[in-house]
Amino acid sequence: MSAIDRIQAQLASHPVVLYMKGTPDFPQCGFSSRVVQVLQACNADYAHVNIFEDPEVREALKEYSHWPTYPQLYINGELVGGCDIVIDLFNKGELINLLANIDAKS
Repeated sequence: MSAIDRIQAQLASHPVVLYMKGTPDFPQCGFSSRVVQVLQACNADYAHVNIFEDPEVREALKEYSHWPTYPQLYINGELVGGCDIVIDLFNKGELINLLANIDAKS
């Protein structure tokens, strides 16, 4: 299975996926940590992928998403954005609505 196939399978298997550096319990960059905090504040139910554990996915995701940095948040298979966009959506109250619309709140 190619890295793109793995990405597509991950996105198809979970309504909310966060590609991040590290894990929610141990984020390995400040931007990933902030997105985890926002998702926790929304009581979001999400899957995560530690890009350090799969270098092929790490590189392929940049091509797949046309987004060069991490973290990357996907909802319903669509790229929402990185840290700044996620925080902005959260501050506007829009992120919680996106999550509620797909029943991704725990």
